[in-house]
Amino acid sequence: MNFSRSLVDCGKMKAVQLLYAKNVISGKKEAVQQILEFFILIENIAYQKQVEVFWAGQDGVWRTTKAEYHASVGQNLELWRAKATFSAPGNGFLPGNIQFALRYRVLGEDYWDNNYSRDYIIEADSGILVHDEVFLLNLGYCQHLQLGQKVYLVMVSVRRSLSPRRVDIVWTTDGWITQNQTPCLFQKDFWYQTTRSQAGNPNQYGWEIWVGKIGIGHAYRVEYAIVCDTDTGKIWDNNFGKNYLARREPLKILTLNLHCYQENDQDAKFAEIARAISELSVDIICFQEVGEYWNDGRGDWNSNAAKIICDHLRKSYHLSYHLYTDWSHIGFARFCEGSAILSKYRFLGKESEYISNRQDIYSIHARKAVMVQVHVPYMGFVNVFSVHLSWWSDGFREQFETLRRCASLRHGPDVAATFFCGDFNAAPGSEGYALVTSSQEYEDQFLKAMSGQSSQRLRDDHRIDYIFMKGNSNLIVSAARVLFTGEAYRRVSDHCAYYMEFEPN
Repeated sequence: MNFSRSLVDCGKMKAVQLLYAKNVISGKKEAVQQILEFFILIENIAYQKQVEVFWAGQDGVWRTTKAEYHASVGQNLELWRAKATFSAPGNGFLPGNIQFALRYRVLGEDYWDNNYSRDYIIEADSGILVHDEVFLLNLGYCQHLQLGQKVYLVMVSVRRSLSPRRVDIVWTTDGWITQNQTPCLFQKDFWYQTTRSQAGNPNQYGWEIWVGKIGIGHAYRVEYAIVCDTDTGKIWDNNFGKNYLARREPLKILTLNLHCYQENDQDAKFAEIARAISELSVDIICFQEVGEYWNDGRGDWNSNAAKIICDHLRKSYHLSYHLYTDWSHIGFARFCEGSAILSKYRFLGKESEYISNRQDIYSIHARKAVMVQVHVPYMGFVNVFSVHLSWWSDGFREQFETLRRCASLRHGPDVAATFFCGDFNAAPGSEGYALVTSSQEYEDQFLKAMSGQSSQRLRDDHRIDYIFMKGNSNLIVSAARVLFTGEAYRRVSDHCAYYMEFEPN
């Protein structure tokens, strides 16, 4: 029996459904702790949603614990997790046995899983309680591989009534070009070893815990499913037909034209940009129209827009970014105007040069590109250019051809990817856009990420800001968003920002 068929294909999956609950009393620390944890399966009906656990301990008082998004599973399903921990002595309260129900609130509707009006009950220090329709389950599925992590732990719960003979993890790190199989071991003292709990294995609800360790080395990702041999055949847990996937952090790049100090409430907008960078944990940020007071040609570093954003990141979020910036010409008659790159990764190389024939600082069409090279863990060396090109009639062709030549000279066999990020002053379908993309030497990454979108959306595409990646690079775009539109983040410029994530292909 396939686990995904049990809950979904047979029509028993509701909008909200308990997957499993955990109730253990831990003696690992000086203070005894009771840990309650709930994994909840929901149908992804809309982006804005709220998932909660209503529960009561042996004192009879009902409490609410909010769940948070944990992972994407199957087709249009999400896994949410709620956790509560209690200590004694301290607040002097341990819930003991608990009864609980689940609520999912979305689009003004409430959906409940209250075990058909009976509520769920899980005894104190009993380990786990799994949904009745589940026979084999990956416990505590984690999607993230940490920096330096070389071993991935898989904990599997199996219904004892199946008389499991063996449990194996079938896995790959190269997209199933090669396949590996690693056995899981039954651990009779699992709960004691992990939490100093006295829960049995198997427990009173008939669940056994098996543990397997996958040696992933320096792989970027691992994909896997779980198979159990029983007296009646094999059963699988393959994440509702999608397989489980754990991976390192993607490379996150953002590009934004800052509008060279032409915004009202400017410092608050710099702070908003820093907030987005922090919340999204962006790795590399490319800015154009970076303003700094002219000051009779001497400049004024403390007024540099990219530096101010760096300062916000450091002071408000304790984040340190490397910064490289250079200016091309006088903007709006009073600013040094140029481009900048911020990076979490230290610069292995950095340079700037004019890509325009005009190099007169009093000409708005004097344009420099700034470039850095960084090393991204699990991906390799990456070259990034922050650029602001003129319109087609004002020198676009010469500027792009110079940019292309500069990039080609620096894209050696050890470079995983080369990116052009910035304001190209060329809309999709224009002569400038065709010059960049027609040979497929450089590809529009937002367009690639949005390939499943409607043709109407693409017809209404009026972008002039892009992230282009060299076509023979070793990375692929995995996600894209438009930022500073007034939705998640307020408008901060006369341009929107484009944010994208990249992974090894």
